[in-house]
Amino acid sequence: MLGDQRLKLTKTAARTLLAMALTLSAINLPAQEGRKVISNPVPPYPEMAKALRLAGVVKVRVVIAPDGHIKATQVLGGHPLLVDTVEKTLEKWKYAPASGESTTVLEFEFHP
Repeated sequence: MLGDQRLKLTKTAARTLLAMALTLSAINLPAQEGRKVISNPVPPYPEMAKALRLAGVVKVRVVIAPDGHIKATQVLGGHPLLVDTVEKTLEKWKYAPASGESTTVLEFEFHP
């Protein structure tokens, strides 16, 4: 009888730990691939970059708040002249609301 209670308690504890581990790993998921973009204006090609015939890619990691606005950005690469215009444009982006924050990486290509 005592062995049955111990076995039942062990199984319950194992299930609880598994549920907690799955919940915590879901919190750190990087991106909701299906999160719909409501407004995503294209960054303008800066006049100075045109004059310099500057081309390149700007890569940015964005944190999207539950209400759909971009909460934070982290530049992963790109020329500073191009990065500036991307960051200003991302302030105008809007995603569909979701139950929690999500993270995704965006790339913007610039060609003269």
